[in-house]
Amino acid sequence: MQQFDLIIVGGGLAGASLALALRDTRLRIALVENNPPHLSDGWDSRIYAISPANVAFLESIGAWRHLDASRMAPIRAMQIQGDGGGRLDFSAFETGVSELGWILESSQMACEFWESAKRQGNLTLFCPARPDGLEFRQDAAVLHLSDGTVLSARLLVGADGRDSWVRQTAGLVAVNTPYGEKGLVANFATEKPHNNTAFQWFRDDGVLAYLPLPGNRISIVWSTPDGHADELCSLSSELLCERVAEAGSLVLGKLELLTAPAAFPLRLMRVPQTVAPRLALVGDAAHGIHPLSGHGINLGFQDAMTLAGQLAATQPWHDIGQERFLQRYQRARREETMLMQTTTDSLRRLFKNSPPGLRPLRNLGMNLTNGLPLIKNALVRYALGAL
Repeated sequence: MQQFDLIIVGGGLAGASLALALRDTRLRIALVENNPPHLSDGWDSRIYAISPANVAFLESIGAWRHLDASRMAPIRAMQIQGDGGGRLDFSAFETGVSELGWILESSQMACEFWESAKRQGNLTLFCPARPDGLEFRQDAAVLHLSDGTVLSARLLVGADGRDSWVRQTAGLVAVNTPYGEKGLVANFATEKPHNNTAFQWFRDDGVLAYLPLPGNRISIVWSTPDGHADELCSLSSELLCERVAEAGSLVLGKLELLTAPAAFPLRLMRVPQTVAPRLALVGDAAHGIHPLSGHGINLGFQDAMTLAGQLAATQPWHDIGQERFLQRYQRARREETMLMQTTTDSLRRLFKNSPPGLRPLRNLGMNLTNGLPLIKNALVRYALGAL
């Protein structure tokens, strides 16, 4: 049995960032991952919008400065349009910041995290490695790997995604609410420059977002009913480009497909209890939200930052696996997670299957908000600083 202070199951963005955030501590860490990351050929269709607060977190763990700047695009403006003439405009300049966020490829971040993890002195990588058994003793969590290796630690962190093996094996309940929708993602070259503007449309067939990539390129996320998503995926490249361009009001002109479309099912996932004796959950293992806000990974990074800060502040005699200690982490993350889940779910419900008379009211509300700079700035500054 190999002894550690902390075992992290899952080497994705949340799990790897947690390990990196603990690089200067006395903790002995094991990171267990079955599939190491690799760079995508061409442009990665898995794109994330990173808030300034989380850029600061990535800077603090030494990862941000090593990312390829030529593969990143700042967001300097946002245009959000309702389904009946409503509109909201946000500007970095008007808010007094240099950018509202950054668009990054998942594989770029994952590979940089992984290379940093390989060089970390207090971290042992087990990869490829698959968990096969888990038991919780009074003083330790014991993890059995499929190759017969046995690891023990005072605390085990589940960072293994929304279908978390750790969460299920530990018996923590996840309440899933399927949306009956899929998120269709793809990358395109654009006829017109996007000028580092992100666009979002609330439509009768879902929510469509254009996210700026370097050059005349965008990544899209179209959250739409299952049947419509399947139909879009089955179209030829030419027809798909036409449909996506028309859905975006031809704001960037004609489109050319760069990556094949892919669609994944959407669901709201609430995990009432994200800690237990010897166990904590982070990232998608702990929560799931609708992608219309683009903030899913931001919540995961904030989980990692909060838990790492709490662990780094401990003394050698502290038991980091005690439930009372872990409850502090759960309380610290509960409010923000619930707020983001409730906000995104409420927005989706507001623009979907609502009474016809509500359409002019919600669009009027968008236009009224758009004309009130103080409220707009308060909204965007909250997003910049709290997420």
